Amino acid sequence: MAMSEFDPPDRFVAGTVGPPGQRTFFLQASSGRRLASVSLEKQQVAVLAERINDLLDEYAEPAGLPPATVEDNAPLDTPIEDEFRVNTLSLAWDGARGVVVIECHDRDPDEADAQDEPEPELPQEPRQVRVVLSPDRARAFARRALTVVAAGRPPCPFCGGPLEVEGPICPRANGYRR
Repeated sequence: MAMSEFDPPDRFVAGTVGPPGQRTFFLQASSGRRLASVSLEKQQVAVLAERINDLLDEYAEPAGLPPATVEDNAPLDTPIEDEFRVNTLSLAWDGARGVVVIECHDRDPDEADAQDEPEPELPQEPRQVRVVLSPDRARAFARRALTVVAAGRPPCPFCGGPLEVEGPICPRANGYRR
């Protein structure tokens, strides 16, 4: 398995490229001159951030670890070229070290072994990015990720669907543009 490991990274953030409605979401880890960028779905970013918060609430807070004091609002580092598109994310708490472990896989690790023939567009060897974060850095990542996800198109007040620049065709408005 081709793996990039950042233990710990200098920086680990979620960010986007493109206008609202056409954004591409990225996770980016860097350490020194090494930079790893992977693309993923908006929903994956949102769920990862929520699960990190849940994990920290359950394990880090009871242990008396300090609250988040780190904040990173800088844009993604360039060049922004994804190494792969994330298929599977895994999240774990390493209690011995008191850290959060995030792994991004280009395919499901359990299914990679079960395949008889690899798909032609995938490389033979699965790829993975592994990031180890302290609780305060993980909380800061989650806070920024949720902000990035929420910064998209505002929802329609009638149907909840995203508002387009040219105006949505709202089903609750009987097809009229607002």
